[in-house]
Amino acid sequence: MGYARKDVEKTKKIAKKFVRYQEGAELYSIGLTKFQELAKEAKAVYKIDKVAFVNCEIFEKYLETFRIA
Repeated sequence: MGYARKDVEKTKKIAKKFVRYQEGAELYSIGLTKFQELAKEAKAVYKIDKVAFVNCEIFEKYLETFRIA
């Protein structure tokens, strides 16, 4: 089952730039603790008051460094 190009473009438009830890862990299908650890290593965490946000663009670039060719 394929997806129409319109569906992919629509999904990209609503994608968030910043997510909280719980949402990011679900988005990338990894555990919460591992997501927090990787986000900190990627230096993608922004703390505002007592809330932490992860920049998905920075996080994804960091994940690409683990790609096996």
